[in-house]
Amino acid sequence: MNYKKLGAYYSQSVNSNLPQSSTTEKNTSCLHIRRKLILNIFAGIAVILILLTIMFATTILIFRNVDTQTIKPTTGRSININATTTWIQHGITVAGGREGGRRLNQLYNPDSVSVDDDDRSILIAEWENDRIVKWKYGATSGQIVAGGNRRGSRTNQLYNPSYMLVDEKDDSLIICDHGNRRIVRWSRHNSKNGQVLISDINCLRLAIDNNGDIYYSDPDQHVVRRWTKGDTFGTIVAGGNGQGNNLNQLNIPTYIFVDEDYSVYVSDSANHRIIKWLGGAKEGIIVAGGQGDGENVNQLSYPEGLFVDLSGNIYVADNGNHRIMRWLKGFKEGTIIVGGNGKGTESTQFDDLRDLRFDQQGNLYVIDNGNQRIQKFYINPK
Repeated sequence: MNYKKLGAYYSQSVNSNLPQSSTTEKNTSCLHIRRKLILNIFAGIAVILILLTIMFATTILIFRNVDTQTIKPTTGRSININATTTWIQHGITVAGGREGGRRLNQLYNPDSVSVDDDDRSILIAEWENDRIVKWKYGATSGQIVAGGNRRGSRTNQLYNPSYMLVDEKDDSLIICDHGNRRIVRWSRHNSKNGQVLISDINCLRLAIDNNGDIYYSDPDQHVVRRWTKGDTFGTIVAGGNGQGNNLNQLNIPTYIFVDEDYSVYVSDSANHRIIKWLGGAKEGIIVAGGQGDGENVNQLSYPEGLFVDLSGNIYVADNGNHRIMRWLKGFKEGTIIVGGNGKGTESTQFDDLRDLRFDQQGNLYVIDNGNQRIQKFYINPK
């Protein structure tokens, strides 16, 4: 359509009955109308841009709040890792790495690791040094945060701490003080002493649920117990039917994990399997391994460290095979994500695996006990 002709026609038809005005007056009137129209258009655009900016900022704030609630749990369970995620195969030593020793730039038989993203640090329980140390990201030495006052049973001492976890609700450390047969709480606010929570027990590894109940594995009794405040020894939640390989039995349970539904996953080490016990169940369900001791991808060999993401996928330190494996939920076989290159000291090898953890970005931290180091495996960029 010819808009110039349309405008001319409109002007002619409207003005045919009006008194004739000068050309200058007509031009002035048209210019005024055009300016007013342009100003109105720009004002409308400005309003739209302001509204879009407000909507975008509100959306960002909402998603930031959701992310904060999602990745800052009490127990670190809300990390979800894509099933296709891969990791760079060469690990970086972020703590220790020298021969075992007592200096602050050394580790001596580390048994558990916890990642503190907010503090940009990792916390490590050292069995032989009777202490818990904190290593800041990029640091060349650690800082003692619990124990470290020689081996002993006083409240400021530890004896072979075998596991440690962070209770963010109380901003404290829960420590399995294995040699003293007790579980202690240690405040993170410059406390010099621990508080005994449970005594006269044989604990090896720990877990905590969203209610603050503490779970511990007892490899001598072949059980996992849940302890609620006020309990003496706690309630059996896995095992309890003697040592064995039946589904209602365990055989040297080590690392444990409790998911959002309070199901308990157990590294049933001498049975070479990961077994899941639902709340109140009388027997477990094999979710990884269980095909005897071996190196095939459907087998495990003395599994240790254990992590389960929100999708139910299992990450396990397959100690006897010197590898970390991922078992997708419902799968009968796992896949090797790092390691599997034999026992050794290289950046692609392990010697006596223990614990494993992830940070908020999905980077993997592994305790390489025999090499007295913590290895970090960066997530592969896509």
